[in-house]
Amino acid sequence: MVITITLIISFVVVFVLAWLFIKTIGDNKWVSLLITLIATPLLYFYMFYPLVNIFSSYHHQKYFNAENWAEYPELRFEMMDQLNKDNLLIGKTKAQIITDFGTAEWFGWDDSIKANSKDQWNYNMGFKPGAFNNQQECVEFKFKNDTIVAVKTYKLEKKFE
Repeated sequence: MVITITLIISFVVVFVLAWLFIKTIGDNKWVSLLITLIATPLLYFYMFYPLVNIFSSYHHQKYFNAENWAEYPELRFEMMDQLNKDNLLIGKTKAQIITDFGTAEWFGWDDSIKANSKDQWNYNMGFKPGAFNNQQECVEFKFKNDTIVAVKTYKLEKKFE
Protein backbone atom coordinates (compact mmCIF):
# COMPACT_ATOMS: atom_id res chain seq x y z
CA MET A 1 0.00 0.00 0.00
CA VAL A 2 1.26 3.45 -0.90
CA ILE A 3 1.02 5.92 1.99
CA THR A 4 -0.66 9.09 0.71
CA ILE A 5 -1.67 12.37 2.34
CA THR A 6 -5.35 11.45 1.94
CA LEU A 7 -4.81 8.12 3.70
CA ILE A 8 -2.98 9.74 6.62
CA ILE A 9 -5.53 12.54 7.05
CA SER A 10 -8.50 10.16 6.92
CA PHE A 11 -6.82 7.79 9.39
CA VAL A 12 -6.15 10.69 11.80
CA VAL A 13 -9.77 11.86 11.50
CA VAL A 14 -11.04 8.37 12.33
CA PHE A 15 -8.61 8.18 15.27
CA VAL A 16 -9.77 11.53 16.69
CA LEU A 17 -13.44 10.62 16.30
CA ALA A 18 -12.87 7.22 17.93
CA TRP A 19 -10.91 8.87 20.77
CA LEU A 20 -13.68 11.41 21.41
CA PHE A 21 -16.32 8.68 21.45
CA ILE A 22 -14.38 6.22 23.61
CA LYS A 23 -13.34 8.98 26.04
CA THR A 24 -17.03 9.46 26.92
CA ILE A 25 -17.21 5.86 28.19
CA GLY A 26 -14.68 6.25 31.00
CA ASP A 27 -12.20 8.65 32.57
CA ASN A 28 -9.09 6.45 32.39
CA LYS A 29 -6.94 7.98 29.63
CA TRP A 30 -4.63 4.98 29.19
CA VAL A 31 -7.47 2.50 28.74
CA SER A 32 -9.22 4.90 26.36
CA LEU A 33 -6.01 5.33 24.37
CA LEU A 34 -5.44 1.57 24.16
CA ILE A 35 -9.02 0.90 23.04
CA THR A 36 -8.79 3.74 20.51
CA LEU A 37 -5.52 2.38 19.08
CA ILE A 38 -7.14 -1.03 18.62
CA ALA A 39 -10.46 0.32 17.34
CA THR A 40 -9.10 2.85 14.82
CA PRO A 41 -7.93 0.38 12.14
CA LEU A 42 -11.13 -1.63 12.54
CA LEU A 43 -13.32 1.45 12.24
CA TYR A 44 -11.33 2.74 9.29
CA PHE A 45 -11.29 -0.43 7.18
CA TYR A 46 -14.75 -1.74 8.11
CA MET A 47 -16.82 1.46 8.39
CA PHE A 48 -15.14 4.61 7.06
CA TYR A 49 -13.40 3.19 3.97
CA PRO A 50 -16.45 1.28 2.64
CA LEU A 51 -18.65 4.37 3.06
CA VAL A 52 -16.11 6.55 1.24
CA ASN A 53 -15.97 4.02 -1.60
CA ILE A 54 -19.73 4.08 -2.05
CA PHE A 55 -19.83 7.80 -2.73
CA SER A 56 -16.43 8.44 -4.34
CA SER A 57 -13.82 6.67 -6.43
CA TYR A 58 -11.05 6.92 -3.82
CA HIS A 59 -8.96 3.78 -3.62
CA HIS A 60 -5.68 2.73 -2.07
CA GLN A 61 -2.69 2.65 -4.38
CA LYS A 62 -0.30 -0.25 -4.63
CA TYR A 63 3.18 -0.60 -6.05
CA PHE A 64 3.41 -2.56 -9.28
CA ASN A 65 4.20 -6.25 -8.92
CA ALA A 66 4.13 -8.60 -11.95
CA GLU A 67 2.89 -11.53 -9.84
CA ASN A 68 -0.02 -9.51 -8.45
CA TRP A 69 -0.83 -8.16 -11.95
CA ALA A 70 -1.40 -11.71 -13.18
CA GLU A 71 -2.98 -13.11 -10.01
CA TYR A 72 -5.33 -10.24 -9.06
CA PRO A 73 -6.63 -8.54 -12.24
CA GLU A 74 -9.35 -6.75 -10.26
CA LEU A 75 -6.68 -4.69 -8.45
CA ARG A 76 -4.68 -3.63 -11.51
CA PHE A 77 -6.02 -0.05 -11.46
CA GLU A 78 -4.40 0.42 -8.04
CA MET A 79 -0.97 -0.40 -9.49
CA MET A 80 -1.20 1.74 -12.64
CA ASP A 81 -1.36 5.08 -10.80
CA GLN A 82 2.25 4.78 -9.68
CA LEU A 83 3.46 3.55 -13.09
CA ASN A 84 1.74 6.43 -14.92
CA LYS A 85 2.85 9.09 -12.47
CA ASP A 86 6.51 8.09 -12.64
CA ASN A 87 6.50 7.27 -16.40
CA LEU A 88 8.19 3.98 -15.59
CA LEU A 89 6.92 2.24 -18.72
CA ILE A 90 8.20 4.62 -21.40
CA GLY A 91 11.17 3.03 -23.14
CA LYS A 92 10.42 -0.57 -22.11
CA THR A 93 10.57 -3.23 -24.81
CA LYS A 94 7.85 -5.68 -25.81
CA ALA A 95 9.84 -8.49 -24.18
CA GLN A 96 9.94 -6.61 -20.86
CA ILE A 97 6.20 -5.89 -21.07
CA ILE A 98 5.42 -9.56 -21.77
CA THR A 99 7.50 -10.49 -18.71
CA ASP A 100 5.75 -7.97 -16.44
CA PHE A 101 2.21 -7.78 -17.84
CA GLY A 102 1.83 -10.90 -19.98
CA THR A 103 0.77 -10.91 -23.61
CA ALA A 104 -1.65 -8.25 -24.81
CA GLU A 105 -5.27 -8.96 -23.93
CA TRP A 106 -6.36 -7.26 -27.16
CA PHE A 107 -4.85 -5.05 -29.84
CA GLY A 108 -5.91 -1.42 -30.30
CA TRP A 109 -7.41 0.08 -33.44
CA ASP A 110 -5.04 2.06 -35.65
CA ASP A 111 -6.78 4.52 -38.00
CA SER A 112 -3.75 4.79 -40.27
CA ILE A 113 -3.95 1.12 -41.26
CA LYS A 114 -7.71 0.74 -40.61
CA ALA A 115 -7.13 -2.41 -38.57
CA ASN A 116 -6.06 -3.65 -35.16
CA SER A 117 -2.37 -2.91 -34.71
CA LYS A 118 0.09 -5.28 -33.07
CA ASP A 119 1.86 -2.15 -31.83
CA GLN A 120 -1.05 -1.08 -29.59
CA TRP A 121 -1.46 -3.46 -26.67
CA ASN A 122 -4.45 -3.15 -24.35
CA TYR A 123 -5.00 -4.56 -20.88
CA ASN A 124 -8.09 -4.63 -18.67
CA MET A 125 -7.52 -3.02 -15.26
CA GLY A 126 -10.90 -3.76 -13.69
CA PHE A 127 -13.40 -1.44 -12.05
CA LYS A 128 -12.56 1.24 -9.51
CA PRO A 129 -14.53 0.84 -6.28
CA GLY A 130 -17.78 2.73 -6.03
CA ALA A 131 -21.47 1.97 -5.95
CA PHE A 132 -22.25 4.06 -9.01
CA ASN A 133 -19.24 3.14 -11.14
CA ASN A 134 -20.01 1.31 -14.39
CA GLN A 135 -16.81 2.14 -16.22
CA GLN A 136 -14.07 -0.39 -16.71
CA GLU A 137 -10.50 0.95 -16.55
CA CYS A 138 -8.16 -0.01 -19.41
CA VAL A 139 -4.60 0.82 -20.39
CA GLU A 140 -3.05 0.97 -23.85
CA PHE A 141 0.65 0.73 -24.60
CA LYS A 142 1.77 2.16 -27.95
CA PHE A 143 4.97 0.75 -29.37
CA LYS A 144 7.33 2.09 -31.99
CA ASN A 145 10.25 -0.12 -33.01
CA ASP A 146 9.26 -2.57 -30.23
CA THR A 147 9.64 0.13 -27.54
CA ILE A 148 6.85 1.88 -25.62
CA VAL A 149 6.42 5.49 -26.71
CA ALA A 150 3.05 6.24 -25.07
CA VAL A 151 0.84 4.92 -22.29
CA LYS A 152 -2.84 5.86 -22.29
CA THR A 153 -5.50 4.96 -19.75
CA TYR A 154 -9.13 5.07 -20.78
CA LYS A 155 -12.54 3.85 -19.66
CA LEU A 156 -15.06 1.53 -21.26
CA GLU A 157 -18.67 1.78 -20.17
CA LYS A 158 -20.13 -1.57 -19.20
CA LYS A 159 -23.85 -2.26 -19.14
CA PHE A 160 -24.96 -4.63 -16.42
CA GLU A 161 -28.14 -6.56 -17.03
